[in-house]
Amino acid sequence: MSHEIISPDDSTRTTAGPQGGPAVFDSGDAPEQPGTQQKMKILVIEDDAQTRHYLCKGLREAGHVVDSAADGDDGLHQALESQHDLAVIDRMLPGKDGLTIIQSMRKAAITTPVLILSALGDVDDRVDGLRAGGDDYLVKPFAFAELNARIDALTRRRESELPATVLEVADLKMDLLKRHVSRSGQTIRLQPREFKLLEFLMRHEGQVVTRTMLLEGVWEYHFDPQTNVIDVHISRLRAKVDKDFQLPLIHTIRGAGYCLANEI
Repeated sequence: MSHEIISPDDSTRTTAGPQGGPAVFDSGDAPEQPGTQQKMKILVIEDDAQTRHYLCKGLREAGHVVDSAADGDDGLHQALESQHDLAVIDRMLPGKDGLTIIQSMRKAAITTPVLILSALGDVDDRVDGLRAGGDDYLVKPFAFAELNARIDALTRRRESELPATVLEVADLKMDLLKRHVSRSGQTIRLQPREFKLLEFLMRHEGQVVTRTMLLEGVWEYHFDPQTNVIDVHISRLRAKVDKDFQLPLIHTIRGAGYCLANEI
């Protein structure tokens, strides 16, 4: 099995053949790659025309939408003005260099994952790239299969870092985007404050939540108003969440507070 390799300077793409001997891809050939599971919009910033064409062609064949730039100034403009799921950025570019682009993205609060490409492969070079805000660093020459795998890894890492939009405890389900709550498939209609109270309890599933925590987290009070506002809302919430179901989820912990859990 052969592995395509991109050289940073050579005008040809080479591959290590079965016996270790080199084989040369014609400039019109593109690597056959098993597309990644998730299709994305990817920005490629690479000044070498052949390498840029090779990358864009391979990524498009994998099903991605690809924007490209041949220099740092255009690349930075596209990075700041358009939304991308991932960026592949060469470190050494005419105009603004790759690290400057990444630093500008991070200063603008753009968290798009960045895979740095570079012929500079020393440890210090890789550390500088990561400290500048890069998420991964791939040294030239490289196998396209490895680049594809690193893109997949960055995508999985990104997905794992995204905040949950659906909370579930037992048969109770809350969709934060749709603002919808259900239990055993039955819709539960809540007032805005009740929704916020239930969300707070669900995010602290199995934990004892004190009155102070509720006042600060739900009502944004940093003092005790000396009212029964919490008791009233907990009572209303129980009537909607627990009343028609055999298993209660909202529990009072005497002398401590409340706890939302399947079992106590």
